[in-house]
This record gives sequence, C-alpha cells and structure tokens, in this order.
Amino acid sequence: MVQERIMELRRALNHHNYKYYVENSPEISDFEFDRMMRELQDLEAAHPEYADPNSPTVRVGSDITADFASVEHRFPMLSLSNTYSIDELREFVERVEREVGETEFVCELKFDGTAISLTYEDGRLMQAATRGDGERGDDVTANARTIRSIPLELRGDDYPRLFEIRGEILMPYASFDRLNAEREQNGEPLFANPRNAAAGTLKQQQSSIVAKRGLDCTLYQLAGESLPYESHWESMEHARKWGFKISDKMRICRSMQEIEEFINYWDTGRKALPFPTDGVVIKVNRYSDQRALGFTAKAPRWAVAYKFKAEQALTKLLSVDFQVGRTGAITPVANLEPVQLAGTTVKRATLHNAEQIAQLDIRVGDMVYVEKSGEIIPKITGVEHSQRERDIRPFEFIDKCPVCGTPLVRYEGEVKSYCPNQSHCRPQILGRIIHFIRRKAMDIDGLGAETVELLFERGLIRDIADLYDLKAADLAKLPRLGDKSADNIVRSIDASRKVPFNRVLFGLGIRFVGETTAKYLAEHFRSMDAVMQATPEELMESEEVGEKIADSIADYFADESNRTIIERLRKAGLQFEAEERESVSDTLAGRNIVVSGTFREHSRDRLKELIEAHGGKVQSGVAANTDFIIAGDKMGPTKLQKAKKLGIRLVSEEEFIGMIGGDSGSAPTSATAAKSAASTERTAADAATKKTPEQGSLF
Repeated sequence: MVQERIMELRRALNHHNYKYYVENSPEISDFEFDRMMRELQDLEAAHPEYADPNSPTVRVGSDITADFASVEHRFPMLSLSNTYSIDELREFVERVEREVGETEFVCELKFDGTAISLTYEDGRLMQAATRGDGERGDDVTANARTIRSIPLELRGDDYPRLFEIRGEILMPYASFDRLNAEREQNGEPLFANPRNAAAGTLKQQQSSIVAKRGLDCTLYQLAGESLPYESHWESMEHARKWGFKISDKMRICRSMQEIEEFINYWDTGRKALPFPTDGVVIKVNRYSDQRALGFTAKAPRWAVAYKFKAEQALTKLLSVDFQVGRTGAITPVANLEPVQLAGTTVKRATLHNAEQIAQLDIRVGDMVYVEKSGEIIPKITGVEHSQRERDIRPFEFIDKCPVCGTPLVRYEGEVKSYCPNQSHCRPQILGRIIHFIRRKAMDIDGLGAETVELLFERGLIRDIADLYDLKAADLAKLPRLGDKSADNIVRSIDASRKVPFNRVLFGLGIRFVGETTAKYLAEHFRSMDAVMQATPEELMESEEVGEKIADSIADYFADESNRTIIERLRKAGLQFEAEERESVSDTLAGRNIVVSGTFREHSRDRLKELIEAHGGKVQSGVAANTDFIIAGDKMGPTKLQKAKKLGIRLVSEEEFIGMIGGDSGSAPTSATAAKSAASTERTAADAATKKTPEQGSLF
C-alpha cells in the first residue's frame, strides 16, 4: 500500500512538473503541488527501502558537499565553428550544397549558457556531464536533477534504450536579476552575466544551492549509435514528446534567403526573450547528409554558428570611479543610469584610460553609447553630442591614487596611469596575492578573491609569503570554510612548493612580467638569485625583455620589502632554480609562433611546451615577425583579423604536430611524469571502446 502510494505520487508530481516547467500550462495550484511533495518526502523518509535517485524529491537538492568526478563522453562534445559574417555563412551553405546537393537546414537560437550532456537508459536519467575539454567532463548529475525542466523519467515508450541528449543549462534573466540582488544585499560579488552565473551554479558543491537558483535547460541534439530517425528535426520532435524542453523557435530553412530572414528576425526579436542568446545555429537537417559532410578534428562540417553583433544602448554617464589593479594600473569605471543591454541591467562600464576619455571627449552628464564586447563586458563607445548640456565641463583625470594618495606616474609608451606604491597600497597587495595563487602561477585551489580578502582583513596574511604560514585550524574558523575546505587549502599550498621556477617568477606579479617573459627569464638566468643580481643591461639580454621591463624587474628587487618576501619564500621551500630540460629538436629554431583558440587533442600550454621543445619561440600576440599561428576553435577575432591583414599563415593542430614529427615533446618533469603516464595508460586502455562522431553526435 505504501509503495503504491509512493509510486502514484511520483508519477503525479513528474506529470505536473512537466506541465508547469516545460509546457508552461499548470493543471494544479502551487499549494496542491507542495502538499503532494511533502507527503512524498514524509513517506520516503519513513520508508528508505523505497528510495529512488530519480524521485521528484531530489529536486530540492542536498546540503551534502560533493566533489565532481571526471567522466568520459561516449561521443565527443565538439564545438561549433563561428562566424560573424553573412558572406561567410553564404560560403558555408554553398559548400554544403556542392558536396551533398540540395538539402534542408535547421535554424535554431544559440543559447548563451553552459553545455550539458544527459544520458538516459531505459527512460531514466543516469548521468549529466559538463563539456569539459570535449573528451571528458565533470559528473554533475546530482545538480542536474534539481533542474525542473530536466526530466528524471521520460514520457511515452518509443525512445532508444540508451542515448545522450545535449543542450544548454541557462539562467533566465529573472533568476539572474534575483540572484544578483541577493548577492548585492549580502555584500557578495555580483555575477557578470547569466552565462557565468549558470556555469558557476552548476558547479556548486551543494545541490540544495543549485535547486534555489532557478536554472533552466533547453535541449538541442540527440547523440546515439542507432537513432531511429532520419533527420535532426524528426529527432527533436520525438524528444519533445518524451518530455524534454525543446526550443519552439526552430525552423526548417531551404534556402540562404530563408536563413537570412530567420537571423534578421531574431537579431531583434531576441531582446524580448526571457533568456540569453548570442546567435543562430545552422545545421544540415538530414543525418545522411551530415554523415557525408563529416567532421574536422574540432567541429562538424555540417553546422555553423552565426554570432550576433554587439547590442548597443544610450544612457547617461552619472559619475566615474577609479579602480587600482595589482600592478598599480588605474582604470576609470563609468557609473551609468541603469539601462537594459543584451538582457541584463547595465550600471557600470569600463572607460579604459585617460586617452580614450579624451579621444571620445566623454564628460560626466553626457548621454553615452554603451555596448557589450562579445556580449559580456560593457564599454562606452561614443557620446551623443547633440544631447550634451551647455554647462557640462571637460573631464579631468585624477593625479593621485584614489586609495593611498600617492602621486600617479605614466611610464614611457604606456597609456595607463599607475600608482607606484606597490608595497603599501591595499588593492595592489590583494591583487598580487590573488595573482600569485592563480592556476598559471602557483595553482593554489580553494583560495578565491573573497577568501583572500577575508584572510587579509583578519590579519592572517599581509603578503604572499604569509600563505605558507597558514594553519588549517585558523582557516577552519573562517565563514563558509570548515575543516575539510581548510585541509584542502593547506594541502594545495603545500603542493605549490613543487611548482616550477618560471611559474614562481610569474607569480611574483612583477609589473610587465607576463607568463611568457617569466619563462624566458627562467631559461636565460636559471635561478632566482641570478635574476635578482642582474643589472638592467643584463636583464635585457633575455628574450622579450626591453628597457621598460628590465627597469621594472630591477626596481622590484631593489625594494627591501620585496627582497624580504623572496627570502621567506625561499625558506618555505619554493622552487628557485629552473629544471634542466633537454631540447628535442631544432625543427622550429628561429620561428615565432602564436597559439590561439581551443584544441581537441592538446591544451594551449602543451602546444607552447612543444614549440619550445623544438626550438621555437612562443609569441603572446600577432606581429609582423610572426611566422605562423596554430589556430584552434574560437580563435580570437582580433588575432584572426590581424593575421589576415599581415598575411600570416594559419596552421591547424594536426598540421603542427606533423611539422614536429608527432607529439614526442620534451621529457616530462618529475612533477608531471606520473600524471602523463596515467593519461597515456588511460588512453591506451580506452582506445578499444572510444566512440568517434556519428549520427547525431555533436557538441
């Protein structure tokens, strides 16, 4: 009797959940739904023998902290090629029709969230995984179960026994505004946009938090070895019947004209949608045509994403604040009369520097044009001079640090102003600590900006060397931490003692010394003592070190407080000498190479290691002396434009590996050998079961 009632309640709640969150047509009141949910919760608590991981009660989430396991995708989650040009889109359509003849395309909105892959077996949700690197992602099943538009059990009975469906986890604007309002009230940093909020929420370690944040999920692609349908459109229509939330904005287009009409309509119409979008995805409809077109290593050749141009709005400039970065750089930030832009309320925007303000003749009180660069970071792009009031005065840039009052300086060749008080200016101190712990420096997990600031306020740290004196017992007393988190932080700090010397040098946060410059310094001087003792002239003998950088390095080590920190780091056991690494070959000797985009087989860091191991030089930006660019998916549009202008060759990941005769690379260091060996072993073990992209498998 009890079991039957539990099953009856589960069926009813699943049905009403679907009617409310997917079809938007509720059949019962919220009160009645909550009453049924409470009854089911009480029955399951009294009878744990009837527990079910897909019960509707999991929608409320759990307060248990969960770590995310890494799982391999049965089918790679590939990315899409992007274009901002109708002409390039027309070339895509013409190429497709040349290869497969007359065909159909499905146009659908490109949702601006975080990708998810859901696996169902016998109609039940078994696993939810993030994209990760396309091959492996994080298992976020517990969190996904709290999202009410994700069905826990499917409707009907004509679905494949085992399949994956891919889509996007979204945070609707209403949920985003509510979340940021709560964070602002609690004094917490705000999320920049709904995409970041969705991604951050999905990786919360307590599913109860995820359940409260109002995430949504729209699905857009089936993946499986034996899908019983002939086209993408047919698959989506069936998926809709099974209970999935499928976009009702999809359209079959049979010509370029129809595709353009769809794009033009939604370029304007998206502004009225309750969720963020940033473009249109165009897919070949028939699976037979998709198979004929195939894939590149990074993306399907039968689909492309057209990205909308940045949205612009006109609003009033109320005032200007000045922020101090970790290097002392002063950045003016505009406070605006709130305006809706790309689905979010914009109140602040960057002004970059004094030169830009002067060039645009921006004045407080002006009506200014604001747009989002890449739909993310608001910036002021112009002034509506026709609406300027007569008594508005020209803007005057500050000449003293807004935090410590030190007179600002301008370095030769720099457009920014700087506060030179590195050792006693609070935001610079905090900024250097946050820079020190980042992944590409010391890679200390568990310490975010909020925690660093809290440690600083409590007097537990005053500089980067203090991190190595922290005790787990002190950390555990801090808000939102606890014993487990404190232990993890201390272990991560201890592990950072093995980080290579070049990353330690980068982590110091010396002005103008970036990741690449730190590598060249480490290779040239081989030890911290040698760098510290070098004259500016000797420093300039290193690659990519000019007079400005050399003077900055010399000034840093001339500061007694910095030298004291260095000695404390030495006593803490950090790596102050470069490891010996043999060159594999001189195949790339004398060649300047830029790495841009994301890659399927290698990380950007690994590609840079291979360049250097074969005698090449890694450049951070495209220049006239760049020999070629290793171009991956989502290559930066600025770099691409500059490469075209300079006539610089683009080389694919596969072509590059062919140039150097395969990924032999350099011998792994002691710190990475175990990880590399484990990765190789896993790759070999998985080779027999690895799936290649097939019918319906995509991003």
